Amino acid sequence: MDREEQDMLPLSHEKVEVDGIYINEAGREEHLHRGQHFPADPVLGKSEWKLTEYMFDNHHEGRTDERLVPKENDTDKIGKVTHPRRNFQRKDL
Repeated sequence: MDREEQDMLPLSHEKVEVDGIYINEAGREEHLHRGQHFPADPVLGKSEWKLTEYMFDNHHEGRTDERLVPKENDTDKIGKVTHPRRNFQRKDL
């Protein structure tokens, strides 16, 4: 049995513990913040809610900084690590 199958999902009217996007049994998505209460579904009434996505208040768009991406035509490779064991290779062999 998976651990995920054993976990109990939060029900309507319980407090939200983590900011995020939640989906209920009927497929309705809600953006909920910590401290709010899970809403009841208009059709189902009390329903289970599952966290589908965390909400982060970041200043970036989730892309890697361009300065960290290796360039194909980089001419200044002196002093840069080009091999993981570069410092351990002996040149006198």
